[in-house]
Amino acid sequence: MTAIVLTTNRCDASPVDMVWRFVSLAAASLLLAGCISVRAPDKPIEINLNISVKQEVVVSLKQDAKDLIASNPELFPK
Repeated sequence: MTAIVLTTNRCDASPVDMVWRFVSLAAASLLLAGCISVRAPDKPIEINLNISVKQEVVVSLKQDAKDLIASNPELFPK
């Protein structure tokens, strides 16, 4: 049966063990640094659709103006 020896002296570790501890600590910190955090935004998401609405209004008004000029040629002399 083997005896378990507990030690608090860090100098007992070999240089190879110290390198592996450093590498594993560095790898763990890199993995934890890349964690993705997903949370809801503070403000509501706003989708601006003014451009398409303005284009539809301009096309509609342009057609209405053409119809008005065609139906009342005396109001708009050439």
